[in-house]
Amino acid sequence: MDTPQVTVLLLGDAECGKSTFLSRLSLGVQPHNNDLPPYALPTLRDTDQPFEFDISLYGRPYKLRFYDTKSPENYTLLRPQFVILCYDITSRASLESLTKTWLPIVNGHFNYDENLPVMVLGLKRDLRKQWTLQEVGEDKKGRGPSVMPHEGVQTAQRMLCDHYAECSALTGELCREVLQDVAKTCAKTTTADGAKSGGVLSECVVM
Repeated sequence: MDTPQVTVLLLGDAECGKSTFLSRLSLGVQPHNNDLPPYALPTLRDTDQPFEFDISLYGRPYKLRFYDTKSPENYTLLRPQFVILCYDITSRASLESLTKTWLPIVNGHFNYDENLPVMVLGLKRDLRKQWTLQEVGEDKKGRGPSVMPHEGVQTAQRMLCDHYAECSALTGELCREVLQDVAKTCAKTTTADGAKSGGVLSECVVM
């Protein structure tokens, strides 16, 4: 039986952490030799795209092929089976760009499949700073520069996206859980009902 291949496209502002996230995935999520951060993540070259990862889900192999917006070919010409909209948790502007810039691109260039799954992924979770009392203000209507989880979830809901997640590629926090969510969705894209169908998949193993 041929191994199913799934094309995943990462979109988001420059410097929001997409490359570091892919570097983390190339390590199989866990740090090597139990090093504590900061440790060196591998450098991935844009010309090496797609970045391919072999996984096993419920004992069945899959190949995930990741592209990001620095793709050596025009990413708007790709036909991804899964789109991940990335933002920097420390940058409110990068979250706003998902609605203003990146979602219109998805709707304009990748509208060939109404069942195309879209995830919102918050990166640099380890750098999130709690809002100070001064930022919140006496009327409690203010906000700090960091995006809080409920804000990311609300944005994903307003955009009618299928999933929301966040992680820290540098420390590895929640990266395994994000990869599992990605793997489950990718596996569903290979079924007759598509990725928006029901069902539960688990036990993702990076090979």
